[in-house]
Amino acid sequence: MNLGFLGLQFSFGLQQANPIFAYLGADEKDFPWLGIAGPLTGLIVQPLIGVMSDRTLSRFGRRTPYFLIGALMCSAGLFLMPFSQSLLMAFSILFLLDLGNNITMEPYRAYVNDRLREEQRGFGFLSQSGFTGLAQCLAYASPFLLVSLFGVSKVAEPGVIPDYTRLAFFIGAVLSISTIAWSIWRVPELPLTSEDRARIAALPKGFGATFTEIFSAMREMPAAMRTMAWMSLFQWYAMCCYWAYRVPSISMALFGTSDGSTAQFREADLIAGPMGAFYNAVAFVAAFSMAPLARKFGAARLHATCLVLTGLAMIAMPMLSSEPPMWLMMGIMGLGWGSIMGNPYIILANAIPAERTGVYMGIFNMMICAPMLVFAGTMTFIYEPVLGGDPRNALAFGGLLMLCAAIAVMRIKSSGHAPQQVAVAA
Repeated sequence: MNLGFLGLQFSFGLQQANPIFAYLGADEKDFPWLGIAGPLTGLIVQPLIGVMSDRTLSRFGRRTPYFLIGALMCSAGLFLMPFSQSLLMAFSILFLLDLGNNITMEPYRAYVNDRLREEQRGFGFLSQSGFTGLAQCLAYASPFLLVSLFGVSKVAEPGVIPDYTRLAFFIGAVLSISTIAWSIWRVPELPLTSEDRARIAALPKGFGATFTEIFSAMREMPAAMRTMAWMSLFQWYAMCCYWAYRVPSISMALFGTSDGSTAQFREADLIAGPMGAFYNAVAFVAAFSMAPLARKFGAARLHATCLVLTGLAMIAMPMLSSEPPMWLMMGIMGLGWGSIMGNPYIILANAIPAERTGVYMGIFNMMICAPMLVFAGTMTFIYEPVLGGDPRNALAFGGLLMLCAAIAVMRIKSSGHAPQQVAVAA
């Protein structure tokens, strides 16, 4: 049932792994706001789709129509992105791509909660995290593999997207729609009971009712969910630092330049691809192995430990000037990424009422998008005066924030909300 997450997260991985805006001549200080499409569409779309999917009655199910609509939009965005001739064109297509991703994302989270028994949900969400790691591993590795195994040229004129990046996006367009369609066909939604259908039919319809439900759910938000807001702020701001400045940081550390038009930068990009693939491969393995650990130690404690290790790795990586130790730091970060994509959902899943799964999953994903918007609105102004215009400092700053996120996770436990226990599905 989680195979569709492979295509969905391959799309996100392509955005993170390929510095499209750098290739098109953007300044480093502008990277944050140029990537604003994802968090902005997520902040608006995910709670709306959450409420709508909770209240949808169709012969295809509650979540399935949104899976398909989002997948089609995502595929279209991935296909069009390589044809970008300017920053404005790439910026516009990114909105289409991320709109599709976010329409699909929230119902997919709710689908796990709908489809699995309570004792299976922990493993279900960690499986989703595992497919995230696998998909992004493939996305990060695809440019390197296309060059090294298939002979695709790594030469590109200044201001032109390289051929290996174009082909990787075309592959993503196919994966996005095909994996989601396969998942829907193989594991259809469970039919609603007559009582559930009657309850949904009686709910008020229209956009007014949708917004009313969102604000009502926010007022009545479970306390455990409120305490996770600081965790989300710190950990996702830190991840934005990594995504935006990973390649420039590696380029500065190894070659002394972060100019996107240089051959050295493209070489750093091809080095960073396998490193990113390794980091996501570790996340894939870690996500599945975390299930018994989360059951034994609790998801909150496990997540805090992973965040501490990730923060230390992000602080250490900019200080390195050779490849081998960078690989070790990337592997440690993979543990954190596997945890970020799974453990918070385990903590959340059983704290929310079943009939409001969609809206609360959407609101929780707002806690992911909001920090990304904060990043876009602040990093542009602190990058040069505070961080010295050096991408390595931005990466280390993200590491400090990851340590703050670990402290915030432990507050969830101390506030009296017991972490959810995970039982592996048979």
